[in-house]
Amino acid sequence: MINWFYLHLRALGHALRRLVAQPLGTLLSALVVGIALSLPGGGYLLLDNVGSLARGVSGTPEISLFLAMDAGAADIAATEQRLKGENELASYRFVPRDEGLRQLEAAGLGDVLGGLKANPLPDAFVLAPRREDPALFERMAERMRAWPKVAHVQLDSAWVERLHALLALGRSAVLMLAGLLGFALVVVTFNTIRLQILTQRQEIAVSRLLGATDPFIRRPFYWFGSLQGALGGLVALGTMALGVEALAAPVARLAETYGAVFALSGPDLEASLAIVAFAAFLGWLGAAISVRRHLAGA
Repeated sequence: MINWFYLHLRALGHALRRLVAQPLGTLLSALVVGIALSLPGGGYLLLDNVGSLARGVSGTPEISLFLAMDAGAADIAATEQRLKGENELASYRFVPRDEGLRQLEAAGLGDVLGGLKANPLPDAFVLAPRREDPALFERMAERMRAWPKVAHVQLDSAWVERLHALLALGRSAVLMLAGLLGFALVVVTFNTIRLQILTQRQEIAVSRLLGATDPFIRRPFYWFGSLQGALGGLVALGTMALGVEALAAPVARLAETYGAVFALSGPDLEASLAIVAFAAFLGWLGAAISVRRHLAGA
């Protein structure tokens, strides 16, 4: 095991020296990989931020549960007890009919309500589910409609369904773009490693005469492709960070026009590591294919 680590460490050092020996080529390759990866990465980042912005503007979706007009204190208490047993419910609040009337009057409907002899509004509960899942809303509403003294259950999930559909479409488009660009990056690494093999073919031939095995010869190329991909991933993170910085102020002003406070956020640590790891994998994959294809003839 110690010898295995030593061989990989030696191959890593060899790959690093190759990268440092050609700074312009390394920089250009990293820029190509980074700019290509920043497109799908930025797309996913944009979708996540758009989803957060839409939720901030529209508020958290809720379920309104209206009781029958003849529901008494015992019925209200029984309904509240059932709500306490709902595990998928994050919170709820009771809105008495008098409070509902005052809210309508505050909204500017006082003249309309003033001509009524009695309060036409029922007592109600406003519910907030734990997840913004349209299917969860439907399940809870269907279950609550069967409760005694429940006259109507109104869902505030139509905009959630539209948002989820749009975000799902956007994610599918970004995945397709990521697949296409990922294939292109594998091709770029493939050609880069092919040139490396052609440049070092005499060195490879001498190493084989001295008894070097194929795995020994391949390791530096694998590390070269992985490091080149990882550098491209870092460039992609930098490009995305610059994009977030450039768009932060305009997005904040847009959110203010809707009465919301929103700050554009970049990828978190886990997402950043995933981007770099994915880029390194693409580099390794291109190197592995190229080495297996061209090393035999070197």
